[in-house]
Amino acid sequence: MQKIGNARIGLAILLAVLALLPLVSSRTLLATLIQIFIVAVYAMSYDLLLGYTGIVSFGHALFFGTGAYAVAILSAKTDRPELIFAGVLVGVVIAAAVSVVIGMLSLRVRAVYFSMITLAFAELFFIIAEKWNGVTGGNDGMSFSIPEWMRDRTVLYYTALVFLVVMYLFLRRVADSPLGRTLQAIRENENRAASLGYDVLRFKVVSIVISGVVASLAGAMFGIFQRFVNTSVLSLDKTVEALLATIIGGTGTLIGPVVGAGVIRFAQDALSDLATVHPIFERWLILFGIVYIVIVMFFPKGIVGTLRDKWTGGRKGGVRHAADGSERNPDVL
Repeated sequence: MQKIGNARIGLAILLAVLALLPLVSSRTLLATLIQIFIVAVYAMSYDLLLGYTGIVSFGHALFFGTGAYAVAILSAKTDRPELIFAGVLVGVVIAAAVSVVIGMLSLRVRAVYFSMITLAFAELFFIIAEKWNGVTGGNDGMSFSIPEWMRDRTVLYYTALVFLVVMYLFLRRVADSPLGRTLQAIRENENRAASLGYDVLRFKVVSIVISGVVASLAGAMFGIFQRFVNTSVLSLDKTVEALLATIIGGTGTLIGPVVGAGVIRFAQDALSDLATVHPIFERWLILFGIVYIVIVMFFPKGIVGTLRDKWTGGRKGGVRHAADGSERNPDVL
């Protein structure tokens, strides 16, 4: 209990530091942190699927891109920047509707088939965005305006920080609720959950809807930050970004994807900066692959998952992660 209290105190101190950072840091660092906050929310939404429900999706960028495009299209086509807020709502509604359709069509099949179906849906949306030039701008993308007060980098930083905290608390509440425990029970043994009378399909659909809506909000924030959207927000790379952040940070932890998003971003910037030292660092993706392998070798449950096990002496180590297949958590069904 004392260790949990210490961890919460540590998080509170970290938040206080982040809140004071704009007073002393550069605009470049603020921009980097804004991107980390947004990717962290996106990765947390993926963690709800992978870490808590045991669903591997290859099409998560579909929801992220939906949110980004909804904001961009409403603002650009109407030339009214204030409509970005309506765009956020439109993105959420579309993401929820698409989540239900994908869930009802694909969650009846086993894991690998679900993954391939989500990939197919994501590619379909990617092709539509690329070919529908008149609306989406095609592969060239589209620029759009946002309200004047949101153009201030400090305001956007605080907006992104509050967004991250609110989404974390919301997803933590979901994970710790009876719904979250049922999802973990389904992850650990789907047949047993079904035999106990739980409607497995319905719970999975709820999980993918919540995850899709949160990813859509992250995409909307990303669009507002960039003030530009192109088809890269719907690409497979964007899904892989969430997958890597979740695995590196630790599945089934929620805070892990936040750490993973930070590790990926800072590693990318550090390796790219070294390109002036030696040309080999221009291939930073290859070097990042080595970093990823090292992290997986020394932190098999992700950074947060492995450290948590050491911190608690293995008492909570029973939490099974979808990615590693370890033992079941006695706190769930």
